[in-house]
Amino acid sequence: MWGAIEHLGRDGRTGGYLRDAWSPADRELREWFRQEAERRGLDLREDRNGNLWAWWGDPSGRPGVVTGSHLDSVRQGGAFDGPLGVVSAFAALDALRARGAEPARPLGVACFTDEEGARFGVPCVGSRLLTGVLDPDRARGLTDDEGDSLAEVLSRAGRDPGALGRDDETLRHIGVFLELHVEQGRGLVDADAPVGVASAIWPHGRWRFDFRGQANHAGTTRLDDRDDPMLPFARTVLRAREAAERAGVLATFGKVRVSPNNANAVPGLVSAWLDARGGREDAVRALVAELADSSGAEVSAESWTPVVDFDADLRDRLAAVLGGAPALPTGAGHDAGILAAAGVPSAMVFVRNPTGISHSPDEHAETSDCHAGVAALADALEDLCRS
Repeated sequence: MWGAIEHLGRDGRTGGYLRDAWSPADRELREWFRQEAERRGLDLREDRNGNLWAWWGDPSGRPGVVTGSHLDSVRQGGAFDGPLGVVSAFAALDALRARGAEPARPLGVACFTDEEGARFGVPCVGSRLLTGVLDPDRARGLTDDEGDSLAEVLSRAGRDPGALGRDDETLRHIGVFLELHVEQGRGLVDADAPVGVASAIWPHGRWRFDFRGQANHAGTTRLDDRDDPMLPFARTVLRAREAAERAGVLATFGKVRVSPNNANAVPGLVSAWLDARGGREDAVRALVAELADSSGAEVSAESWTPVVDFDADLRDRLAAVLGGAPALPTGAGHDAGILAAAGVPSAMVFVRNPTGISHSPDEHAETSDCHAGVAALADALEDLCRS
């Protein structure tokens, strides 16, 4: 399965992946998911928001146990973030069947759409729409770098953008959600463990800073006559780092758009996106407020996810099933966090990442650890499907 998808959307120059939601690569990955479900005789369903569900058993009579992740990527991201959880879900189902397991509850494999938010700027679009966290009118109006709205993109893909929104029927089918994911850090390296379980997801959000100035000629405009928005932007980047160090949180300006973006012109507009997250919500929000006050920019919030504490009983049950696997928090957002915040009992299994690097072509997991992850996921699913 891994070999069948590792080339899809891969940039031959960098080794990174370009798997924007509803792009040709994403559509190929969705077709791969359909074929894998069909090969196993699973009942494939697509909900009103484009999320895919492959069921072993009928969840309409009794809510099932669901596992899975996403197949889209950040731009120039790694191979494991998302796809490892989907491939491992199918592999764990295969392992259960090989054991002769007969789950007492329906078992589902999920593929959430647009988890990364690389194309339209808002993460976890599929799960946010499913749970009603994201307003469907706002979602339809989101635009990509080409100016195409999500509504237009969905229409071209043969989907009905008018159907977007909270999907109570699908939610009723999910009794428990368990997401396997490559760890995006070095916690399991430090713990010397191939797998672990998530204890919590830090609060995190994205804000857009628009620095406005006056576009002008780079060769004829005196320094004293310039209104260059690149200067307050640069100062804000440095302030963000200093403020983050003081507050013990993380702050990153990772996306910048400059207009008119000419090498021989003073910019007229610099738009930059701040990603801020940390262990305490008040500290994250204080940092953003400080930067908004000092930057002189127009600041708008694009997304916010409060702290998510995963169900302690479910977490402890998983850790016990997995032989005392360590529990650790994460600063990365996931669909499991969106579902947990909406009241769906949810948990996560992490697979060791020897470098700790993620959202980069250097993201990695050893094959032996991936196999350990599949075995752990199969054990956890078997336990959860007993009752």
